[in-house]
Amino acid sequence: MADIINLLAGIATNDPLDELRDHRAQAKENAQLSFEALLEPEDPRGVSYRERYAVAAFTAGLLGSDRAEEFYRDLLRDEDETASWAVAELLDEAVLALDSRAEVRGPYGIVESAALSAESVPGPWFTADAQSRQTLGARLIAGLEFAHLLALHPRDARPAHLALLLESGWDEDGIVTLAQLVSFLNFQIRISTGLAALTEPASTVPSPDDAAPSSHDTEDSPASARVEEALQSVGDRVKTYPNLKRPELFQQGGLGWVPWIAPVAEADLSDDQQDALIEAGRAKNPYFRLLARDPAALKARTLTDFDIFFNTTDGLGRAERELAATAASRLNGCLFCASVHADRATEESGRRDLVQRLLDEGIGTESRLGDQVWDAVIDASVALTLTPQTFGGRHVDQLRAAGLGDGDIIDALSCAAFFNWANRLMLSLGEPEQLK
Repeated sequence: MADIINLLAGIATNDPLDELRDHRAQAKENAQLSFEALLEPEDPRGVSYRERYAVAAFTAGLLGSDRAEEFYRDLLRDEDETASWAVAELLDEAVLALDSRAEVRGPYGIVESAALSAESVPGPWFTADAQSRQTLGARLIAGLEFAHLLALHPRDARPAHLALLLESGWDEDGIVTLAQLVSFLNFQIRISTGLAALTEPASTVPSPDDAAPSSHDTEDSPASARVEEALQSVGDRVKTYPNLKRPELFQQGGLGWVPWIAPVAEADLSDDQQDALIEAGRAKNPYFRLLARDPAALKARTLTDFDIFFNTTDGLGRAERELAATAASRLNGCLFCASVHADRATEESGRRDLVQRLLDEGIGTESRLGDQVWDAVIDASVALTLTPQTFGGRHVDQLRAAGLGDGDIIDALSCAAFFNWANRLMLSLGEPEQLK
């Protein structure tokens, strides 16, 4: 099978960029295996190919990737041509809502913490029409609504959204597969965008400062009564933690994470699930035991992660890789991921004050750290994380001007893209807990 990331980026086999990708051969191989596990598994395990391809085409369209949307719609058309047209019509409506608010880019979301409320960015919500519901069915429509949430509103995810999926016929295993699928596509399409830009001249894509999210908008939020009813109907299959001590600010370290749906019990992990954890100690962690509900996807994702972040035979320094992860997590609003990777960026660099400034000030015109490499990595990570993405030739030029070679740039983009995968899993399947 052709390498899908290369296909979407327009990179031919033996192209110099493909050879640079081979410096992270395990990441490259396992990104492809993630595609196979989530889009073309031998056993679809309760989530049909029709559902997988429909969600993929819809997500790709929301992320602004015409090439990826066409690719996944072709796969869907082979399964169900009527569904392919129905998804295209839904996308037209959803993208029109985005275009009408073009001055305000995602990620959208209302921040619950009073200390961070100024960072709320309301945005358009997706509601399918009655004809589409009849054509696609309530279960797939619920999956598309969840895809819209993860793609555009990741920090708006709440336990009730999982209740809506359960009520519509998804089970816990299927929910994990669905979350992995949408989150993986956010990685795949973003890294493809970044790689494609390395082959292009400087563009007139807006700078990340110009395109950064703004709170000047109105919100079309879904009906609260509907989600509350769903929570009531599924009972204790979804946990809401009314007494949880939730963090108020971005910080370095000191956070835990609790799941909204049940992980696999440690004693019940199968051999395949144990193998997918890669490290035996992860069996103690509820996040990884939850992802173990889809072991093939978890294993490929973990090996992709390890090669991107820990293969230091060449390329970008560890501190800058952690910085890219922190910047993406800060913009997406993932307090847990930002805390872990800010802590690691400090550990690798010794520059605690600069890392803390990024957490405190957030992403915007005033968030300049005064270090050419760090500012270039942050700007690139932000541009790749905005939805739709704004990363282009000018960001490549900025990275090169800071002294980074194309291999270094691929590392930076891979780290930022990967945390558009990780953040969405963390935000949609559970929430952080203040530990200290």
